[in-house]
Amino acid sequence: MLRGFRWQFLVLVTAFLLFAASLMTRLTSTPAPLPTNTPAPTLIAEVPTALPTPAAVDLPQTVNSIPTLSEALIGQVQRLNPLLANLNPVDQDISSLIFEGLTRINAFGEAVPSLARRWFISSDGLEYVFELREDVLWQDGTPFTGADVLYTIGLLQSPDFPGEPELAAFWRTVEIQQLGLHLVRFRLTQSLGSFLDHLRIGILPEHALRGTNATGIASHPFNLAPIGTGPYQLEALRTSGDQIVQIDLRPAPTYRARPGVQSSFGLERLSFRLYPSFEAALNAVNNGDVMALASRNRAERAALLNSDLNIYTGIEPSVGVLLFNWERETTRYFNELRVRGALQRSLDRNGIIERNLLNQAVLADSPLLPGSWAYEPAPWPAVDLNAARELLATARLRTSGSDETPEPTVSGAPILSFSLLVLDEPALVQIATEIAAQWSQLNVQVTVDAVSAATLQQRLESGDFDAAIAELSLSGSADPDVYQFWDQGRNYGGVNDRRTAEDLERARRDPNGLNRAEFYRQFQVDFVERAIAIPLYYPLFTYAVSPQISGVQLGFLSSPASRFLTITDWVSQ
Repeated sequence: MLRGFRWQFLVLVTAFLLFAASLMTRLTSTPAPLPTNTPAPTLIAEVPTALPTPAAVDLPQTVNSIPTLSEALIGQVQRLNPLLANLNPVDQDISSLIFEGLTRINAFGEAVPSLARRWFISSDGLEYVFELREDVLWQDGTPFTGADVLYTIGLLQSPDFPGEPELAAFWRTVEIQQLGLHLVRFRLTQSLGSFLDHLRIGILPEHALRGTNATGIASHPFNLAPIGTGPYQLEALRTSGDQIVQIDLRPAPTYRARPGVQSSFGLERLSFRLYPSFEAALNAVNNGDVMALASRNRAERAALLNSDLNIYTGIEPSVGVLLFNWERETTRYFNELRVRGALQRSLDRNGIIERNLLNQAVLADSPLLPGSWAYEPAPWPAVDLNAARELLATARLRTSGSDETPEPTVSGAPILSFSLLVLDEPALVQIATEIAAQWSQLNVQVTVDAVSAATLQQRLESGDFDAAIAELSLSGSADPDVYQFWDQGRNYGGVNDRRTAEDLERARRDPNGLNRAEFYRQFQVDFVERAIAIPLYYPLFTYAVSPQISGVQLGFLSSPASRFLTITDWVSQ
């Protein structure tokens, strides 16, 4: 990782040159021919400056004369390695264009073939046999085989894997075997319908990393000289002083040579320029130094809406939800369906979201994401204060471990009293305040408890709240499996509803897509009918792009990098 120290950077450059020399030695003994017009990546050093400024780095004339998209990214490049990219958004964006997995997702989040030609699933859902494509070459011309898959999964399964612990823990439960040059088999410990989505992770070239174990992969020069099978390959890393400030990609000839792939792309160069903050990136957009910038939160979206670029909008992979704490002794009444139903029926969610998150989010009507193949929301009950009062009047208001309905309270005293935990952000605090005001019509007293992001997360994880507004992140997986958030008794607030838990259990274990769609449909129906929680909003993702670029389409977004799913169809005018 570059840390701004010159001697470390010189060591990295030296290691990169040694790695390139070693790789060229291997290639001389490889029978597969190198594709033509495929120069090795170059590292171009600019004159050192005190504050690296990507806008001051000029592209070569050969790049300026061809269709190019320049985009601002916020942060630094660390490792262009798909196994480690999730640790850094900049790495994830760029790696998604260089590497491919056995599967990819389509515009609806469904897993479809990528490096795998097709697959076969055993009747018990425990074995997956993948037939790999035989017409795929790595960007150095070496054929792709099952050995690359075994090597990649082996790194993930290693006890020394330096990436996300959850990622490694999952892959250690999977057995893999190479049955032939282009045939691999996976065996699971239990049936998992989302397994195909896990196989979207990028595959690494075994021949280029041979002998490198998990301990050494994080510091390997490959991370700044990646070789993938994807549509674009690294052309240059550009530096200012000791910092990488720009990454240039060009179309990979090995990818364009595949059957069914167009011989030329509308964008012949991608230039990613790195900025230390959103403000610096936004200035570059407004000054015309770059042609595109993606938002990372609601505040950034609002700023991008005022730019002169074309605005493309999608749904962020998260949902804002009002959660009830089912486990807390003082709020045990949330276990009562009539209590939750009364609070659900008395809330005008649409008006609240429109007043406070206009152009920043849209009303949520399901715990699943719009655009997903599994998204089929159930009708939401209309606001009805009389029905809500009747439900509350007949509910058993259990507290402090008692199963008895308490004696009638003094006239005018609130029926229920609890706090609503929320992030200390003006729009969200106002949403919580309006919710409290609407519930006061039921004689329910709600106190708004606004806290910092760190405190919010800590209190959610420890169960230290009565009710809370939280954004549940679904990023990283395109599969609609939300088991972790709503499984019986193992989630924020200790939701404990057997019916919805069984819906999720069936959906996550069945590998048949048609069956899973029906199970998730039923889950969405039960979620609303049983008022498990109250979905409030889906944050909006914004991608601002110059009018010179056409053909941009945002489908289902499993992560911000999903904006590039159709990039081979984009055109520079």
